[in-house]
Amino acid sequence: MKQRQLFVSLLLASVLGGAITLIGYKFLVPQRVYESFEQVQNVRFSNYLADSSFTVPEGLNFIYAAEHVRPAVVHIKTWYHNGLAKNWKEDDDTDELFKEFHGSPYGRMPSQPRESAGSGVIISPDGYIVTNNHVIEKANKIEIVLNDKRSYAGTIIGTDPTTDLALLKVEEENLPFVKYGNSDQLKVGEWVLAIGNPFDLTSTVTAGIVSAKGRNINILRTEDGTQVECFIQTDAAVNPGNSGGALVNLRGELVGINTAIATNTGISQGYSFAVPVSLASKVMDDLLKYGTVQRALLGVRILDIDAGTAREKSITVYKGVYVEEVNANSAASKGGIKAGDIILKINGNDINSTSELQGIVATFHPGDRVDIIVLRGGDEKSLSVELRNSAGETTFAKAANNKPSSVFGAVIQPLSAQEKNKLNVRDGVKITKLGPGKFRDAGLEEGFVITHLNYKAVRSIEDVLKIVRDSRTATLVEGVSAKGVKAYHAVAP
Repeated sequence: MKQRQLFVSLLLASVLGGAITLIGYKFLVPQRVYESFEQVQNVRFSNYLADSSFTVPEGLNFIYAAEHVRPAVVHIKTWYHNGLAKNWKEDDDTDELFKEFHGSPYGRMPSQPRESAGSGVIISPDGYIVTNNHVIEKANKIEIVLNDKRSYAGTIIGTDPTTDLALLKVEEENLPFVKYGNSDQLKVGEWVLAIGNPFDLTSTVTAGIVSAKGRNINILRTEDGTQVECFIQTDAAVNPGNSGGALVNLRGELVGINTAIATNTGISQGYSFAVPVSLASKVMDDLLKYGTVQRALLGVRILDIDAGTAREKSITVYKGVYVEEVNANSAASKGGIKAGDIILKINGNDINSTSELQGIVATFHPGDRVDIIVLRGGDEKSLSVELRNSAGETTFAKAANNKPSSVFGAVIQPLSAQEKNKLNVRDGVKITKLGPGKFRDAGLEEGFVITHLNYKAVRSIEDVLKIVRDSRTATLVEGVSAKGVKAYHAVAP
């Protein structure tokens, strides 16, 4: 009897102890939770373009875009007689080193002729190609190699350093080309492909997402400060040689031109930047139709609204851009924008940075009207503003006069972009025919390129005529002979 009671007692103690142990484990020890998610989801790729019904064919995604775009991405090879391919940024900033990434990105080249390389995108079947200005700037010779290995001489149609874009041409028909997409409707997080020729590895495809839009990375430099930076940032791997290549969406449409990387090593560290195609397409059209970019300006000095600006200007909203100053006779002044306004929207597009505003305005022409919403004194106001050019006019700028003109017995004509590259000069006019007169008497010959008169740069025929007309003494001529030798001549008054 006692043994049975002892057994029952031990059994109850064991059960009670086990129960206490299980309860304690459940409440005191953290539990790992496993969940299973259904792998087959009813989703489709979003392209955010005009035709939202488009879906990438099942099973293709990246393959679909790559197969459609690779044939139209070209390898651009350039040669420099003096061996000085343009350094993208020569101050060697160690914290945030932005460098060009076509060809050799590692500083100044030796003095002997050197080869560099980049990428380009065919945008029409008759051979027009978009690339970066820094890919072909200062080049003496340009070769375009297609994806199928065909090779052509490249001709420069026009360049725009303010956006770092250039338009080239090869003489061929029925070429594969990439259609324009809609970069304005790109979404952060959307898949994109970068296609180009890094390190001379032709037709390389990398994938990433849109990391940010409207980036200003302070990489472009122009003398008049009119550079436009509104880059698409992605984490697609791009490297030296990708400059001028294609950034495309999964539909295989061009949404950007790969232009720069942020790096401390000279190679990809996951930060790449592309000119949006909304801007690139406008620049290409202008260069083709007008020979120069028709730049529209709002005519304001603006500030990003951050904590410091908000405190200084007593601003209680953290959106839009702050108008610090309105230029006289500008589009803004005539359209009713005032200093102290906060610009919130342009044509329905939210504005949250100065680069976004500049990028949007740069897609318009002088004379175009835009709808602008500003915040003034706590109230929103809608304004219709007619954009103007740098001269405060709504007319288009005229391309440089390329018609020959006569002066001092010589027929002179502006240099083509190709001739400027070959002679390694920024501007100038060429003597195409030389008759009796002061230029011949001073020893000038046919083919001589005049770059300066009386120490003033010559950019057009009008410059020559004005300087000669205003000169009261001997005229000092500086330039380059037909053999490429720098020379000076004095022309009698």
